[in-house]
Amino acid sequence: MAWLENRNGLRFGNFGTVVSSGSFQLPGPRNSPEASLEICLQPSSPWHSGTLLTIYKPGNLFQFSLHQLQTDLLMRTDAPDDPHHARMANLRANDVFRRRGPIFITITAGVEETRVYIDGVLAGSAPHFPVSAVNFTGQLILGDSPRQTDNWAGQFFGLAIYHQQLTAAQVFHHYATWKQPGRPKIGGDEHNFALYLFDEHIGNVVRDKARSGVDLYIPERYTIMNKIALEPFWIEFNTHAGYWKEALKNIVGFVPFGFCFYAYLVALPSVKRPALLTLVLGAGVSLTIEVLQAFLPTRQSGTTDLVTNTLGTWVGMESYNLLTPVLVRFFPPE
Repeated sequence: MAWLENRNGLRFGNFGTVVSSGSFQLPGPRNSPEASLEICLQPSSPWHSGTLLTIYKPGNLFQFSLHQLQTDLLMRTDAPDDPHHARMANLRANDVFRRRGPIFITITAGVEETRVYIDGVLAGSAPHFPVSAVNFTGQLILGDSPRQTDNWAGQFFGLAIYHQQLTAAQVFHHYATWKQPGRPKIGGDEHNFALYLFDEHIGNVVRDKARSGVDLYIPERYTIMNKIALEPFWIEFNTHAGYWKEALKNIVGFVPFGFCFYAYLVALPSVKRPALLTLVLGAGVSLTIEVLQAFLPTRQSGTTDLVTNTLGTWVGMESYNLLTPVLVRFFPPE
């Protein structure tokens, strides 16, 4: 984490985050459907992925979050169909981060629809998408996610939260004024609740210029808020390419383990079930690794790795069974 030298803003690198000093409590009725969020930022690369922003409440995994998925912007929130089992709802805007330079993102929520604006221009909308003022109440995290690390790299220039749905004209006016002077010209009737300009240039505090009373802090050491140990695989699962690449690496990484341990145990006359013992050893080693990673903020701890590592162990055993006739042919036993 570092302050920018030539303009207002913070640079987020590997394993950097900013958290709010407390939870946002928007004024007005809690069931109000209207709210807006503006952020000005620039990713370090259009081909990286990470969590830009999270508004977090313990016990609600999908309160509200914004993500960079390479060139696309993804908004996630909870769908309140069942208050006991929150379901995640997604809204995606394509090719947002393909352009170079700072990007001004505005999310506006109202009675009829939720809208996404990029650089003051409407980029997408979703009728009755489940975002309202209540989604903007909670603790703010920038550049990372709670419970499991999901770092974002780039530069943050500004952030604002409003207790109303901004109009298209207001969105474009804020974009134009924030782009030039470095801060939006906000009218007194726009119900601006929180405003962070990142103009401190020193220290570890980002002051709120509005009236939320909640400042942002840069932790001295990188930490994950409420880091989870052994996250269930059905929560970890997603269809992104990075997830499948990581799963494949975990499978391949344990193939030698399964191959070597199985070959050794098969050669021991005292071992009655070498296959079962090898699988138990593979799962045990994987479990030990995941438990230890729960204490490391830069590593994730989940049960998906238990499944993939154990599968890799089994693939290693089967590889041994397939290769044994070939090995015996070229290296006959004495």
